[in-house]
This record gives sequence, C-alpha cells and structure tokens, in this order.
Amino acid sequence: MSLSLDPKQLSALHAVIEEQSFDKAAKRLHVTQSAISQRIRQLEEKLGQAVIIRSTPLILTATGQRVLKFYHQLSLLEGELSLSLNQATELGFSRMPVAVNADSLDTWFPEALAPLVHKHPWVLDIKIDDQEQTHHLLRTGEVLGCVSASSQTMQGCDCFPLGVMRYRALATPGYIARYFPDGITESAVAEAPVVEFNHKDELQNHFLRHIGLEGALYPKHRIPATGPYFHLIHLGLGWGMVPDQQSQPYLDLSDPKNATVTELASGQTIDVPLYWHVWNLKSESLKQLTKAVIKGAEKHLTPIEVEA
Repeated sequence: MSLSLDPKQLSALHAVIEEQSFDKAAKRLHVTQSAISQRIRQLEEKLGQAVIIRSTPLILTATGQRVLKFYHQLSLLEGELSLSLNQATELGFSRMPVAVNADSLDTWFPEALAPLVHKHPWVLDIKIDDQEQTHHLLRTGEVLGCVSASSQTMQGCDCFPLGVMRYRALATPGYIARYFPDGITESAVAEAPVVEFNHKDELQNHFLRHIGLEGALYPKHRIPATGPYFHLIHLGLGWGMVPDQQSQPYLDLSDPKNATVTELASGQTIDVPLYWHVWNLKSESLKQLTKAVIKGAEKHLTPIEVEA
C-alpha cells in the first residue's frame, strides 16, 4: 500500500518544529493556528502514529523524525527541479539546513560556503551544537549535512574526513600568575574559574584528563558564544580551550613576551577530528555543498592522520 503525504501537512510539521510554536508556525505559513493543528492531526491520523510530543520544547517522535527527514529530502529535490526549470522556490531561493559546531562556524566554515552562496540562490539555515552532538540533528532529519566529531557513518549517509581542530588551554599571564603560581595542581584547578561553552562542553575535561587530573572539579563561567567566550579569557576571567584558528593572532609561540594569552601547559594540545556527514541523495546541490566544505577544511584544518 502506497502512502501519499499532503505537502501542506508536511510543511506544517516542519514549521511547528522550526518555530517551536503552533501560533508562530501559523503566522509563518499565513494560515490560522487551528489550520496548523488540523494539518498535524490529519497527518497523524494518516500515519496512525503521533509525530509530535506536545511538551515544552516540542519534540518529534521517532515517526516524526522520519517524516521530517523525508520532507527535507523532498524539498531539496523539488528545489533542484524548480531551478532547472527556471521556476521559483522559496522566494526564488532554496533552503540549505546544515549543522556545525560553533568553533567551525566562527572560523573556517562560512568562508568555505561563501562561493556557493554567491553563485547559487541558496539561503543557509545553520544550526549550532557541540561537535559531538551535531550528528543527532542529521539523524532526526533536521539538516541535510553536519560537521561532527564522529567518524561513524549513519545509514543513508556518506562520511568524509575534514581535518583536525587543535585546541590549547589558554589564559592571560596575569591569570596564570594568580591561580597557578606553582603549576597546574588539583587544588589550584579547584580555585581557578574555567570558561566553558555550554553544559555539553567536554574539552576542558579532556585536557585535564590529558595532563593527569581526571575528575578534577572547578568553578565555571558558561558562555555559549565563541567571540564572548574568548573575550572572557582575554580579560583574565578564566582559562578555557581555544582552537588555534581563533587564538593565533594573540598567541605568539615564537616569542611568548609578545603574547596576550599563553598556554597553561606548553605543548599540551587536544586535537578534535572533524567529519562531514551528508545524505547520500543523488543531488547536485549536496554534491556541490560537500565539495565546498571539504575544500574549505583542507585550507584551514590539519589533515587527520590515518593509522597504519
């Protein structure tokens, strides 16, 4: 038995999840809230299963995730067909939802995509999460591709190695003199504020484990934005893990006297390998997107070493 899904019901589901509100979804689609509710209910009746858990925030069920993934795939292929026929898509643009970690977005990723966006009528829909969490957004069908720290290829997707982002534990010389006059000890770490990105951020724990202080506890500032994150470190308010792509102008390894920030432990770095995961659809847009991401990564990231 074939299953025919109503495009209006699919777009209603997409809008509700994107806006996290039935009312905002209605305004986005220029219909009433009751019309949105009715479309979602009709979709669930047709599938015989719920697609949304009506909680705060609104959450897709496993069925809803599969349906949303189908919607994105269908929209991508319809957009390519419309462009090939010189027809308009969303105001003449095709939407490209992708997920990326904040540090990549703040450094190399926009430059990688810029030539494509200049060339094609695309609008980017970028979702930010930790490099260890973006995989989930691809699995649930919310994005077409993602930059992830995982090398595990998901079913229905392709995986391409991008390169390594190298992180150093940085602080100002004054901060280090205040909190670590006798070196990095467990008691010193317990008194020294850390700057972390969010509750999912594990880089500082990886670093402490790397130098033999696994399980050490510490006070923390939580700053979920890469620019302000590094700014707090630069102001001497805490130490934190910063990628070389962001810290190079301030970290002069050739002459430490010129540096405005310095390493807590010289040469003790944490390398985070990054991979590009993308649906293996026969899509020219996805092929070009993947080529651009790989090319941008080759320019800015350290190659991943392949074990013999």
